[in-house]
Amino acid sequence: MRGRQAAQLLALPGLLVLLGVVAFPLLYAFFLSLTRYSFLRPQYTWAGLARYREALEDPYFLHALGLTALYVALTVGLTLALGLLLAVLLHQGLPLKGFHYFAVSLPMLIAPVGVGLIWKMILHPELGILAYLFGGVDFFGDPRYALLSLALVDVWQQTSFAALVLLAGLRSLSREPLEAAYVDGATSWQAFWRVTFPLLRPVLLALLVLQTLAEVRTYDLVYVLTRGGPGSATDLVSYYIYRKAFLGLDLSGAGAMGYLLLLLTLALVALYYRLLTRS
Repeated sequence: MRGRQAAQLLALPGLLVLLGVVAFPLLYAFFLSLTRYSFLRPQYTWAGLARYREALEDPYFLHALGLTALYVALTVGLTLALGLLLAVLLHQGLPLKGFHYFAVSLPMLIAPVGVGLIWKMILHPELGILAYLFGGVDFFGDPRYALLSLALVDVWQQTSFAALVLLAGLRSLSREPLEAAYVDGATSWQAFWRVTFPLLRPVLLALLVLQTLAEVRTYDLVYVLTRGGPGSATDLVSYYIYRKAFLGLDLSGAGAMGYLLLLLTLALVALYYRLLTRS
């Protein structure tokens, strides 16, 4: 018992710091979302749930939510598919293994702001090599291509993490089920789809949740590459909430939108878990 009390005392400073860094901002943002506090009117005027109703009636916020849903579907789907493909290829034992590991890991080691600056030059309509090859296409200035271009830049970076996590999952699987499948006459594709893929389901679930949480919070790439433009073609919800708080100076409205986004994200994660763990 004495050892447990000593462990609790040692953990107490870290717990207090965690409460101060995480719990207090969350509780304060929730309190703000129930008021009409702004930088222009720094007074805590009680509003109840009115700010949440106003957020749900805001067409720009609903537009940002729709764009974010499309963006998450694109980035998470492509990231998991490409990550699984790379993980399977690396698991097969390619020549020059060290080089392939380095090449796959490199995008993950670059900060998102650095990734944004690199691709901003590559896709620049006048100076970029890819824009030149595609006939001067303005990837981030044309509403038809801006969201897809932003998503592909994000996928380029996030695929590294997905591939390494799935590769670790493949390496941890037992060989006996696969060997039994081959003995029963299964082809490589059948063994992968009916044996390996189901065994990877817990890893895929964890990766799906992590990637969804990361993509819903996408802000840095939008800030560096498009600033939500052209027009509102890439105005994802995290960037819209930032503009609401620090450009529109409406802290309580931004807090209400942030909590609505949190509730929607939690509901999506719960749906993932229900769908992927159902027998």
